Amino acid sequence: MSDPNASAKKKKPGLRTVRHAFLTIIWPRRKLLLLGLLLIVINRLCGLVLPGSTKYLLDDVIPHRDLRLLALLLGAVGFSVLVQAVTSFALTNLLAVEAQHLISRLRLQMQKHIIGLPVGFFDGTKSGVLLSRIMNDPEGVRNLVGTGVVQLLGGVLTAAVSFFLLLRISPWLTVASLFPLIMFSFISFMAFSRIRPIFRERGKITAEVTGRLTETLGGIRVVKGFHAEAQEVKVFESGVDTLFRNVRKSMTTTSLVTSSATLLLGVTSVLIMGLGGRFILHGIISVGDFVSFTLYLGFLVAPIVQMSNIGSQLTEAFAGLDRMDEILKLDPEGREPERTRALDRLEGRIAFENVLFSYETGKEVLRGIDLRAAAGTVTALVGSSGSGKTTLAGLAASFLRPTSGRILVDDIDLATVKLESYRKHLAVVLQDEFLFEGTIRDNILFGRRDASGTEVTEAVRAANLKDFTDGLEKGLDTLIGERGVKLSGGQRQRVAIARALLANPRILFLDEATSNLDAESEMLIQESLAGLMRGRTTFVIAHRLSTIRRADAILVVEAGKIVERGTHDELIAAQGRYFQLFTYQSRI
Repeated sequence: MSDPNASAKKKKPGLRTVRHAFLTIIWPRRKLLLLGLLLIVINRLCGLVLPGSTKYLLDDVIPHRDLRLLALLLGAVGFSVLVQAVTSFALTNLLAVEAQHLISRLRLQMQKHIIGLPVGFFDGTKSGVLLSRIMNDPEGVRNLVGTGVVQLLGGVLTAAVSFFLLLRISPWLTVASLFPLIMFSFISFMAFSRIRPIFRERGKITAEVTGRLTETLGGIRVVKGFHAEAQEVKVFESGVDTLFRNVRKSMTTTSLVTSSATLLLGVTSVLIMGLGGRFILHGIISVGDFVSFTLYLGFLVAPIVQMSNIGSQLTEAFAGLDRMDEILKLDPEGREPERTRALDRLEGRIAFENVLFSYETGKEVLRGIDLRAAAGTVTALVGSSGSGKTTLAGLAASFLRPTSGRILVDDIDLATVKLESYRKHLAVVLQDEFLFEGTIRDNILFGRRDASGTEVTEAVRAANLKDFTDGLEKGLDTLIGERGVKLSGGQRQRVAIARALLANPRILFLDEATSNLDAESEMLIQESLAGLMRGRTTFVIAHRLSTIRRADAILVVEAGKIVERGTHDELIAAQGRYFQLFTYQSRI
């Protein structure tokens, strides 16, 4: 499975992302954004009242001592300030809240899509990387629905109105002030075209650093057990240093824009001061006109500078959308058009017909697998490490799809079956069993949330877990920590078996479910497993051959092929590969 991050560097930004953002994010919220735009228009127009009133203050009120006009001006300015405050408050509450709601929806969409991807995708992608993709990539879209876009449009409107007011006061001063602003706009455009790839790369780096940090914290016992704290600090230091260099690169580009703004605005100020002073001295404009022009120019320049900042935010948003799109374009499992059959009832017959499988083209892991498991029988898979046992079980569990050949369930091709209708009949107990943070009861109920208290108690008893839980102060409601860290390996395994018992599956997959148990616990659990397997089609991946003597069929898998099959006694009598494995383990 290819890493979706790999294409981040190659993919060039285009109109597709902008169009997709408009159709899926902006357009569905057009009414809210139009309301926000109306508020920003009112807000910005009220902001123009102050510079407009300054001309009348200097040219009319002060020279003529017109107190009535002064009162009118104060009332107009005061009212405009009040309207600005109210519209700003409403704007923030409307759009900022909706932006956060959108982020939560996009995170949910990402999580739902990722969790529906094939198992092979997760085998090739770090969980910490996916965590970053889900939580961080949607963050930037707050600038599309939040105040970012609306402020951008409001800034354009303010700049346009200010421009026409400046022309009315003095066309020559207006033309003189435009040249530096045009140069600034050009510099900003070039800078943002460089920043977007930097933001995309930052998302990739952040995901990698987060992924490694998640692994380090999750495996802290291994880190400390091998005295590797310094090594992990060094790895993390390298990651954050790479992230720092990326941030520094973007800050350098952004500072170029900011410095250019400072320089060009300074040049503009010098031009306006020189020309404006000469125009006043020659009576072309009044002092009030000059002050109003200066203030209006501020209203023209400020939105342009603000638009450069918003442009950076929008660039970050589109970079996040690019990365989200890389994930959302991956096909979820089980969406093939041929999957039309639903298995409401299942007997549990499993058959492989000339099945081949490879993770990579030309490197076959399984070759020509043929087997039949009758309903309610136990099939054990044995063989050397890496022989293909887990892959074979993964195919039977529908976690993988064969490269060629067919897998039949109750004589129905599994490739035509809706996965959810098949998997509801499955349960798994793994060698390194995974438990979720929470209580023992939560983990037992994981596969069947609607089970009654009596059914839970029975599953606990059947898994020989009752003596242990009865000795705990909170019993089944005891918190077990992340991955069940507060339980021993044997206790975790028994919780997993209780979870499988409660699920009451028709098909069961056991990956050496007794491997983590001491001799006393194993003796108790073997009886529980016998009850769990009774009447269910069971596949057992066996490492300790002493646990599979009573299997209905034992398949010896070597180099991707079934080299032997039969019962324990038959294979011992044949003195083949199984005999060698069993004899070797018996000596240990």
